[in-house]
Amino acid sequence: MFLQPDLFDTAEPKRTASGETLNLPALIERIADASPRPRYAFMVLNLIAKVANSNNGSAGPYVVEEDRRVPLRDWLCDSLVPMAKRDARRLAIVEEVRTSLARDHLLPSDPGDADRLIDDEVRSRVRRSGRCNVSRAVSDLVRAGLVRRHYQGYHIDHHNRGAQREAVYTIMPAAASALAGRS
Repeated sequence: MFLQPDLFDTAEPKRTASGETLNLPALIERIADASPRPRYAFMVLNLIAKVANSNNGSAGPYVVEEDRRVPLRDWLCDSLVPMAKRDARRLAIVEEVRTSLARDHLLPSDPGDADRLIDDEVRSRVRRSGRCNVSRAVSDLVRAGLVRRHYQGYHIDHHNRGAQREAVYTIMPAAASALAGRS
């Protein structure tokens, strides 16, 4: 005999260790209430969850990628760059960089070298603005109670940035559980 599960069962979500109830729709609603850019904040939260330590839910201060240690915020920025490849602002940045390099006579005559130089400068500019965007999204997630943030690095851990410290984001168990589909 074959039994098909009810795919539209509206069972209550499970309670987390802290007693908080959170499923994926509730997680999305919480992000939407706390963030002016909920889709972007959700993508940032999902990426943090992907690199978070399974023991304590913390991600950072570095992500190891191809034998390199990349600061977490830079890794998040680089991971989100494909979302903006066709964005009109990014295309405008490419033209602005090309014009600026040509005006200053810094553009190599070899088209391949010129493209690489332009790509490097665009990546640098996009990463600078991307770090700010990631920080804003994480601030929204902190406000929503889904992430904790502190800074780690030179000398001591601290809740304020600076002094060669890098961000560490800790995803709350309820959020991790909802993203993993365990609620």
